[in-house]
Parts: sequence; structure tokens; C-alpha cells
Amino acid sequence: MYTITKSFAFEAAHHLNGLPLEHQCSRSHGHSYRVEVELSAWYLNSASFVVDYGDLDIFAKYLKHNFDHRDLNEIRDFKEVPIQTSAENLAKYFYDWCVAAWPETTAVRVSETARSWAEYRP
Repeated sequence: MYTITKSFAFEAAHHLNGLPLEHQCSRSHGHSYRVEVELSAWYLNSASFVVDYGDLDIFAKYLKHNFDHRDLNEIRDFKEVPIQTSAENLAKYFYDWCVAAWPETTAVRVSETARSWAEYRP
């Protein structure tokens, strides 16, 4: 199987509800998020790609327009349900968006810090 991965980044703030008041994540704080999208295929397309990396630029635009320099808790999709804005839930949320655009999507990883990752892989 062939696998490609592309990394994206955005800056945003959030807080997590339901945590003890003394927990650092219960307070509003910001992260330099990094998102990695993994796509896999048994066969390459006619250009010998799983997916053209350039085709993934629409995800970068989606992140910039909808998430960059925003409070994630104020984004409608997270506010209305409500969904905690944890890295785990963001990974699933972005996976769902990516797999709708590219069925070859096999996993999405979200990092809030240089040393921590959450991954959603069905």
C-alpha cells in the first residue's frame, strides 16, 4: 500500500469544559496546532500519485478561513453540539472533512504542542 502525509498548521485558542478549575486546560489558552493528513491507496493514479499534494491545498485554505486565529469554542460546529475542542475530537472532525474530500484519507493527527499528538484512524 502507498501512503502519503501532508502537514498543515494554524493558531487558535480554546478551553475544555468540565475540568477542575485548577486544570490548565479549563482556562482559555492558545496553541500552534499542527494537523497531519494521511492518505493511502493500493494503486497509484494515472499520474503515479495517491493524491496530488497540490490538491490538498484546499484543506489549508479551509483551516485558515475557519480555524486560524479563532477561539475554537466559538466555532458553530463545536458550540452547537457541543463538542469538546480536545485534540482527539479535532482529529475526528478533520478526518470526517478530509475523507469527504478524499476517500483515500486513512488518518488525521492533531498536535497542540511539539511533544503531543492525537490521532483518529477508523
